[in-house]
Amino acid sequence: MFNTMALSDLIARETQRFLDTHPKSAAHADALKAHWLFGAPFHWMNDWAAPVAIITEDGEGAMLTDIDDNTYDDFCLGDTPGMFGHGRPEIARAVAEQARRGATFMLPTEEAAGVGALLAERFGLPFWQTTLSASDANRALIRWARAVTQKSVIVVFDGCYHGMVEDCFVELRHGRTRPDAGLIGQVFDMTRTTRAGPFNDIGALEAALAQGDVAAILAEPAMTNCGMILPEPNFWKRAQALAKKAGALLILDETHTLSSGPGGATKAWGLAPDALVIGKAIAGGFPAAVWGVSAELAEKIAAVPRSGGRSGIGTTLAGNAMGIAAIGATLRELATPAAFEAMLTGADDLVAKLNSVIADRKLPWCVVHIGARAEIVFAPEPPKNAAAMRPALAQSELNHALHLYLMNRGILIAPFHMMMLVCPATTTQQIDRLVAAVDSFAEEYAREGAAKEA
Repeated sequence: MFNTMALSDLIARETQRFLDTHPKSAAHADALKAHWLFGAPFHWMNDWAAPVAIITEDGEGAMLTDIDDNTYDDFCLGDTPGMFGHGRPEIARAVAEQARRGATFMLPTEEAAGVGALLAERFGLPFWQTTLSASDANRALIRWARAVTQKSVIVVFDGCYHGMVEDCFVELRHGRTRPDAGLIGQVFDMTRTTRAGPFNDIGALEAALAQGDVAAILAEPAMTNCGMILPEPNFWKRAQALAKKAGALLILDETHTLSSGPGGATKAWGLAPDALVIGKAIAGGFPAAVWGVSAELAEKIAAVPRSGGRSGIGTTLAGNAMGIAAIGATLRELATPAAFEAMLTGADDLVAKLNSVIADRKLPWCVVHIGARAEIVFAPEPPKNAAAMRPALAQSELNHALHLYLMNRGILIAPFHMMMLVCPATTTQQIDRLVAAVDSFAEEYAREGAAKEA
């Protein structure tokens, strides 16, 4: 429905509007370029639709403020680490108090036993380890899975992303697993030990497991990194049975789907993985992640021979005292049933209102929704796998235009696609502003497109 010329005109106009309202951010971009590769402390900070990065000054709850005194309703929330809101005093107190006593010791603190018990109670797996990121947690579990099964292959789903884990950078093309071009500088062919299959395809999963050489299936309960893709009814019930029959471990990565409820999608959907990864939000924004395993898998891991610290799994800062303190504060004070109730209620409201806009404007879009997370997909029906999602993601100019339009109206969503997350502090007014901006975008550019075609 969107005329290409109209979108180009929009992007040019909105780019200038951004520069006019962000002079300090634009000026500061030059200072960043002086010593930061890619002009930012990390290159993803420049992967937004804006011509220069927004330079943030303050975050509180579901709001951000930049150095130009612009305020934003934040539905990105750091791409999930801020899932319970920015600037939470509970995290600030826990981290500051522990920092005063010492940041890291390579020894457990008294708090560690309590945090382990909280994790076991919350997620239903009895044994845990900490890392600094979900990337590290996924990498560790892949290694342990290969060690205990004595098998080399892992299975992932086409379109997956499990952090900076080399083994997962593959994709499915014409029915064959291919290297993913996103894995920069890799010389080992990951397709030798990783197979990719289409999500929601039980027949393909069975075929991937048939050779008997698979150590583990690594997956999100619902795919969230190539556009949101939900599992079809009974998919996971059948997938779990196939994994068990093949002697392959099932590892679920709840980095994004934790927003489904206090125990993540695993608890909400009654899943029974052998291992679980909880990243990003588990420490209220402090850099930490955890992985947990069943009693049976823990026993097998403990039996693997290793030589002291030279297992190649983990880093010196894993399990640091500040991270443990932040995880404890998150589990006790932030990730509460009341917080999740507010998040899920808000997300339901957001989805209903976006669906009304799509219906009223007769947009060829849909909204995909899991827990407190939702995504606008540029397709009339929710895609069932990555191959079906790719045409929607390929509409890069439309994606760019809508992101930039929202930013100029004080709304931030995840920069990679049209994903939104509701936190406990998100208000009805913020949801209404987001919906109104999407509606305004659709109205304005349908009108401009018609004028271009006339």
